[in-house]
Amino acid sequence: MSPSDFGAARRILIVKPSSLGDIVHTLPLLGLLRRQAPHAEIRWLVNEIWAPLLQGHPMLDGVIEFPRHAIRGWAAPGRLLQWIQAQSHWRPDISIDVQGLLRSVFLARTFRPRQLIGYSDAREGASLAFDERIDIRQVRSPHAVDRYLALAQALGWEIPDPLPFPLPPGQMPVGAGDLPGRFVLVHPFSRGRGKSLTVDQVERLFDALDGIPVVLVGRAEVGEGRLGKATVNWLNQTSLPELIWLLRRASWTLSVDSGPMHLAAAVSPRVLSLHTWSDPLKVGPYPGDAWAWKDGQIRSMADWRRLGTGPVGVRGDGEFPSEAIDAIAGHLREKWEDS
Repeated sequence: MSPSDFGAARRILIVKPSSLGDIVHTLPLLGLLRRQAPHAEIRWLVNEIWAPLLQGHPMLDGVIEFPRHAIRGWAAPGRLLQWIQAQSHWRPDISIDVQGLLRSVFLARTFRPRQLIGYSDAREGASLAFDERIDIRQVRSPHAVDRYLALAQALGWEIPDPLPFPLPPGQMPVGAGDLPGRFVLVHPFSRGRGKSLTVDQVERLFDALDGIPVVLVGRAEVGEGRLGKATVNWLNQTSLPELIWLLRRASWTLSVDSGPMHLAAAVSPRVLSLHTWSDPLKVGPYPGDAWAWKDGQIRSMADWRRLGTGPVGVRGDGEFPSEAIDAIAGHLREKWEDS
């Protein structure tokens, strides 16, 4: 594999079906691919639930939606075959399996690429199906963004600093015209094990942020009448494009470790992420001037990378301590007053 392979490619396929955060982490690679292959037709294979994140993207020529939820049960083989047959007209010169799993290799191979590229740490034996393997042992950090950029590093491509995360502009939610001019966006819940704040902790946070407009977003089952202290409560009410629109306009975003946190960091460094058992060096917000809380410490990502997480990165019982809420609110209030 050489840089000329990409310059001469007419069709390139990115295989990264999920999840939300991982798709965001792959966006810088898309930008570098477009720079190296300005005339190529670049498409992205993604699970249909995340397709709105990529549809209409100016750097993509198409989004191939994989109907993962429809291909289940006794009828799954037939539906999968139908889907494969529907894709048979388009054959990429290069396919890049960013996901690195057995099912993503299978999906990549259904397009019959002339060259399939993947990463050396692919799981489930997926690397055995690659034509070219990218050695990730020399990546500059353990973060997923840098792992994916190992392809560019191996080919000697110039990697800009700061990295661009090209995203669509988003869509204005109904009623957003009544939003305050400045607000803190709070995303306190996650489907990941042990990552969410409790409802009581969120209400305590709102008390500590009294006087600062707060917009609440995300997905959660919360009893009626709870979290009424938010200036605007849009829990379970925003689509992906609407969330991007809100994140672009937030003065600051506070989020647990989740896909929306990575979306926030893609559009602005004014992010504070909360980590219980996860390691901010691996899954924190990528910009160096974004912030992360872990085990009682609030640091910029640049400082986390400079000082390291050490044992902090492996401790944590998966529960966010309520006593940390006041420190989190104090940090946000300080940043709010400085901005």
